[in-house]
Amino acid sequence: MNNRFKRKNTNYYQKIDNSQPRSKKLDMRKTEEFQYLLSRAVETLPDSLRGAIKGSVYAIASRKGTKEAKDYIVQKREEGIIDINLEKKLIDLVFDYSKYS
Repeated sequence: MNNRFKRKNTNYYQKIDNSQPRSKKLDMRKTEEFQYLLSRAVETLPDSLRGAIKGSVYAIASRKGTKEAKDYIVQKREEGIIDINLEKKLIDLVFDYSKYS
């Protein structure tokens, strides 16, 4: 086969677009494990608050990012909805199950 008919690897010449900074978000491959541990962490809360906190933490961490999820958790502690121990558990959980994307 002649070398002039060989195709070049087009992916090799493509440049990476670094115009948008990468952010750390929830790892979507581990969502079931994350949701289970999140449920276990907030099981001491009343039923009326448990679903709202769980849903909000999951949605913010997966869509916006872990920094925003941490800010939300800190805000809920400042409002008196959760205590400092639960705040630490939730923040650790969010950062343990996140990756750059």
